[in-house]
Amino acid sequence: MYHNILVPIAFEADHDTTAPIKLARLLATPEARITLMHVIEHIPAYAISYMPADYTAAARQAVESQLKSMAAELPNCTAEVIEGHSGGSIVDWAEEHGCDLIILDSHRPGMQDVILGSTATHVVRHAQCAVHVVR
Repeated sequence: MYHNILVPIAFEADHDTTAPIKLARLLATPEARITLMHVIEHIPAYAISYMPADYTAAARQAVESQLKSMAAELPNCTAEVIEGHSGGSIVDWAEEHGCDLIILDSHRPGMQDVILGSTATHVVRHAQCAVHVVR
């Protein structure tokens, strides 16, 4: 059983948000702290000029609202939205906050993942705590 669980959430069509949350509920001690997190990737400078001025703030607000709604369904659960590179940011946040488990979902890897690597791959290789990948 785990005491401080981080569950990164990706709001993309090929990612399942329910399975990692169900697993966190099963693996958590009764007093465990669970954090649902989403990492907002930085928009490259060449692309930001094509976006509406309030795009980043609106996107962040929508993600925070969705995460808080999801967190309300779990005991002792909070929502966290951070900015950065997903793999590295997840690993760094987990280490800084003393997480003893990271649960994340993984999509079926494609050719781009072989070349670039996936978030799950990065987290599994670099996290200092246990990592459970759900498909």
